[in-house]
Amino acid sequence: MFKEIFANQRQFINFFFDHIDLNEAQIVLANFLKCKGMIVFTGVGKSGMIADKLSKTMMSIGTRSIYLPPTGALHGDIGILAQEDIVVILSKSGKSAEVLEFAAAIKKKKIQSMAWVSTRNSPLSNSCDITIHLPLEREICPFDLVPTTSTIVQLIFGDIIAIALMRAKEFTIHDYALNHPGGAIGKLISQRVEDVMISGDALPLCKVGDKLIDAVVELSKKKCGCLLVVDDEMRLEGIFTDGDLRRGLEMYREGIFGMYIKNLMSSVVVHATTFMLTSQAVSIMNGEKKVMMLPVIKEEKVVGLVHMHHILN
Repeated sequence: MFKEIFANQRQFINFFFDHIDLNEAQIVLANFLKCKGMIVFTGVGKSGMIADKLSKTMMSIGTRSIYLPPTGALHGDIGILAQEDIVVILSKSGKSAEVLEFAAAIKKKKIQSMAWVSTRNSPLSNSCDITIHLPLEREICPFDLVPTTSTIVQLIFGDIIAIALMRAKEFTIHDYALNHPGGAIGKLISQRVEDVMISGDALPLCKVGDKLIDAVVELSKKKCGCLLVVDDEMRLEGIFTDGDLRRGLEMYREGIFGMYIKNLMSSVVVHATTFMLTSQAVSIMNGEKKVMMLPVIKEEKVVGLVHMHHILN
């Protein structure tokens, strides 16, 4: 029975995707893009919860939006609305008394309204300027009553519209970072390389003319897993890693310790910059050439080293 419920829900969600009118959806998006005011979401019951979530998603990606419950709106809160706004009313049936009364009040104030409903030709549809029909085969509830699939459909559609807005406005990860500085997501997208890198005396440095027998002391002392090979002006010339040491020992045995760093280092080095997001640094580390650490460059000079462990910590 449990597997059957999963299968049914997949079928009902696929029904939505198979029957959604993309032309209607495009009209919704076009009106949102033209909106000079706020996009105001509302609804009652479970639809109200989805409306609240969608409003918060819109806010986080740079679209001015609020959630306005119909009951509060009808008792004075409607005063926050302006004629440049769009009010989006979520309702499965489009028959709830609260949303119908709210829709009538919006019409009197000559504010554009939009109905997101799963029932065609509903009273709410007839009361709003624009309607999008969200196809619903039935609820997953055995009695076809408990709002389950219908709220998922509302959420899916709202999130798709939100991401379409995000892309149309060319909203960047830097913009998102400014709007979401808190929590794990905030750290991932707002933290800069300069916030986690090591610098100064902690940097493991050597020169191209150093012999490994001398440089290995620095490699062991700084415990960074690498040596940054720099010139007298702190310009990066290469990198020598623990991996290079292991490979050199296999190839040259004890003779490696008499060799010069310039003959053992990698001269082609990927790097980070101080202002780079740590998420971008991780992308570089996980690129075609997998690495665990990156030299950090500022104005063509080495100023730091960022290790994957620094970011994870």
